[in-house]
Amino acid sequence: MASSIFNAPCTAPSVKGKNYDGLKPAVHGNLRFNAAKKPSIEGCPKRVFIVRASEKKDGAVKKLGLSDAECEAAVAAGNVPEAPPVRPKPAAPVGTPVVPSLPLSRRPRRNRKSPAFRASFQETSISPANFVYPLFIHEGEEDTPIGAMPGCYRLGWRHGLVEEVAKARDVGVNSIVLFPKVPDALKTSTGDEAYNDNGLVPRAIRLLKDKYPDLVIYTDVALDPYSSDGHDGIVREDGVIMNDETVFQLCKQAVSQVILNGCVHIHNLNQYEVLI
Repeated sequence: MASSIFNAPCTAPSVKGKNYDGLKPAVHGNLRFNAAKKPSIEGCPKRVFIVRASEKKDGAVKKLGLSDAECEAAVAAGNVPEAPPVRPKPAAPVGTPVVPSLPLSRRPRRNRKSPAFRASFQETSISPANFVYPLFIHEGEEDTPIGAMPGCYRLGWRHGLVEEVAKARDVGVNSIVLFPKVPDALKTSTGDEAYNDNGLVPRAIRLLKDKYPDLVIYTDVALDPYSSDGHDGIVREDGVIMNDETVFQLCKQAVSQVILNGCVHIHNLNQYEVLI
């Protein structure tokens, strides 16, 4: 709580042993905080007013039952409300040298000194809408645990996937990224299954978009799920990754998903990310 007086100098004297924000000691004048010497004002109690948020930190502010005119009359007559004292400056450790302040125009650290300041000045605020939920899918109907990832499952694309997306949307997560497990029989050294318009990922996307048109779906444009070599690129017989030929295959995969489902966002030269 704060009190302000506009277009008039404050002539209320300081109280011995205490300092108050916004109050300057009076050089002259007859105004005092002593209630016995203050002029009597009709309707105002003859005592000093103390402005406090509350007697207890979590208590309610008590009103004095005065009108605006009575409060203004009391202040004009010199019975200025007393505000809580300024908190003392925290003491430095013993032995801290006394030095003049550095001539710094800005001290950004003060914007991080407390939770209240950080909440006021932070530029990034994370919410469930910012998250992208990775989901692993396969051709089966049942959800199967992933041995190397405890707690994670490969979801059946027609059942478990839809149910998991529904749960995510219920808590505010509306973005997912799909990672498929392609049958070994469909894997080749050139990863041709990656751009099959009726492959596992395109089918899953069409199913989800039919049920949740506003769902944001990312796909990992990469050859490793479709490669018999397990690499993210076409491997030459001497073990060298054929970069340009791999990019050609990735472009066909991206175009296939774009034509069917959405738009492509290039992640880097050898890796693409499709946002649908």
